[in-house]
Amino acid sequence: MDLGLKGKVVVITGAAGIKGSIGETILQHLAAEGAIPAVIDRNDRGFGYVEELQKKGIDALFCKTDVTNPVEIENAVAKIAEKYGRIDALINNVGVNDGAGLDASYEEFMNSLKLNMVSYFVTVKSALPYLKASKGPILNIGSKVGLTGQGGTSGYAAAKGGVLGLTREWAVDLIKYSIRVNAIIIAESWTPAYDTWIKTLENGEEKLQSIVKKIPLENRMTTPDEIADTCLFTISERSSHTTGQFIFCDGGYVHLDRALLTE
Repeated sequence: MDLGLKGKVVVITGAAGIKGSIGETILQHLAAEGAIPAVIDRNDRGFGYVEELQKKGIDALFCKTDVTNPVEIENAVAKIAEKYGRIDALINNVGVNDGAGLDASYEEFMNSLKLNMVSYFVTVKSALPYLKASKGPILNIGSKVGLTGQGGTSGYAAAKGGVLGLTREWAVDLIKYSIRVNAIIIAESWTPAYDTWIKTLENGEEKLQSIVKKIPLENRMTTPDEIADTCLFTISERSSHTTGQFIFCDGGYVHLDRALLTE
């Protein structure tokens, strides 16, 4: 299916993660569809990713940015707009489950909110004039933690819950400009970060198997490729009448009857 993303300038935050991370996977899928990815991230890996794409003849841009700094976000968006003259879509993908729980300091809690939610607000606000001109969609990457809780991660849970609230709020605000706003909800996805976490546990393999058994569809984790495919479809014109939605790409983890899991 041609998603019609060829030549579209798509801003994506947090896409300079480790190879195989959700952001990096979305970046590669955008490039494969012929889109022009404009990456906003603080990690220098972004330079390498964009260079690799450019060597393949794919236009792309990396703006090294600390997304907890609003001025840096504004400068990055301005740089993108200056180069391309437009922004056709925005994917807010930044997210770090930083474990800022009830034992965290006020500063740690606020820093979690700045990274995981406030950066979304500032990026959208900065890109909005260009999105209004293009009627470009906004996609927020969310987490089941914002709905179910997890324990020990107050900052991340509050931020991701806030992201869902902002998704609906912006969908209302921007409907008069024909700008669609949606969120993808991720539950258990096998990423390099997840692998690293499992390896820190004394009973890591046992814990992994107990999690996998709780995922109703095929008792397996969602792949980053599956998430990327869902993201690209959602920002494409193939999803042209979808807005204000929380789209769960989770194998039924959040919603389906736990009776399915009875052995």
